Amino acid sequence: MQNVEAGRVPAIVMGRGPTALGILRSLAVAGIPAYVACPPDDLTARSRWYRPTPGEPWDGKPGPQALEALRAMPLERAVIIPGADDAAMWLADLPATDLGHRFLVSSSSRAAQELLQDKSVFAGYVAAAHVPHPRTFRLASLADVDAVPIRQLDRVFIKPVNSQKFSDVVGVKGVWVQTRDALREAWARFHAQGFSVMAQEYVPGPATEHFFVDGFRDASGGYTGLFARRRMRMSPPDFGNSSCSRSIPLDDVAPAVRHVRRLLDGLDYRGIFSAEFKRDPRDGEFRILEVNTRAWTYVEFAARRGINVCDMAWRDAQGLPVPRAPRAYENGKLCVDLYHDLSCMRVTRGRRTDSYGQVFSQWLRADLHVFRFDDPLPALHAVMGMLRKRYGRSLGPAEGAGDILEGAALRRDAK
Repeated sequence: MQNVEAGRVPAIVMGRGPTALGILRSLAVAGIPAYVACPPDDLTARSRWYRPTPGEPWDGKPGPQALEALRAMPLERAVIIPGADDAAMWLADLPATDLGHRFLVSSSSRAAQELLQDKSVFAGYVAAAHVPHPRTFRLASLADVDAVPIRQLDRVFIKPVNSQKFSDVVGVKGVWVQTRDALREAWARFHAQGFSVMAQEYVPGPATEHFFVDGFRDASGGYTGLFARRRMRMSPPDFGNSSCSRSIPLDDVAPAVRHVRRLLDGLDYRGIFSAEFKRDPRDGEFRILEVNTRAWTYVEFAARRGINVCDMAWRDAQGLPVPRAPRAYENGKLCVDLYHDLSCMRVTRGRRTDSYGQVFSQWLRADLHVFRFDDPLPALHAVMGMLRKRYGRSLGPAEGAGDILEGAALRRDAK
């Protein structure tokens, strides 16, 4: 990676976990010098490209302490790229502060961020725009709960208005409800915990009916990069995240591309986005589920295919021209989150049509999420963390081996 002294404005990755790691690696692909604001024990801090933000320690959380860290930071200018919803929302206000001339962002307005992040407001917006979407009901009161036509819907689940906070606290993305009483009980429980929730009809179909349109819309309204992928497996099976994805041609999801462009054009959206759809087997419609307003977990997968939205955000934030990525990219490539894919295989045993041999063959030729041969320590750190969580601190030689490998890599990068 080039250093700041080479004259390029550096980027600051604001986030943690695999998403922050993917942003950092995408910037490295583009030769953009970068710092990372994340907790010191985060797996991103083990990357060969990791450098902590200079000045006061900053763990990447937004808020007053972040503003103080930026004010004290010995950088004339930098571009900040968010890897979480709360960071993206916070950064929408940064241009209007006294730091806006130093710390640049490619971001939409707070109003656009709030609309896309608040799932109930989003549902109303897409309905008004006549974009296919699952039937959704905001549950602000018990009267709202009783108004849900639960017998007329296929399957119903409760989901949060704010996904990030709900997942952090509850540990799941949604909860099934089969009866009116179950809906009342779930709503009362989450309401008591301070969560705003809604009921939504579940679009039937397997994981392979989930499709994603990822990309970037620049300050002039141009879509300088679009990337489509199909979910092959997910973990957990109902309300999980992709454990295996495949790159597909944009033409395979042409209706979804039209939908997301119409939505984002209507908001004059600017920046990185990732829109999730599920194709409804009942009518063939691509129903939009959500739009992430920041880098997504598989952002590095797109960068490896030539759709480097982190490079685009870095350029756009500075007012530089953003070259258009080719519409045609390598299709049929797989990206596997091995840990969660193993969990998926275990949970869905006996219900899959593919064999263990077929899945193992996919793993051998796939891009592996987090793990890379030229940057192995983040994956090693994640594995050691999982082992410590399961077996406690008494890992003996294995833990020592991890420390030795980590030390060797640090010595290598110091040369």
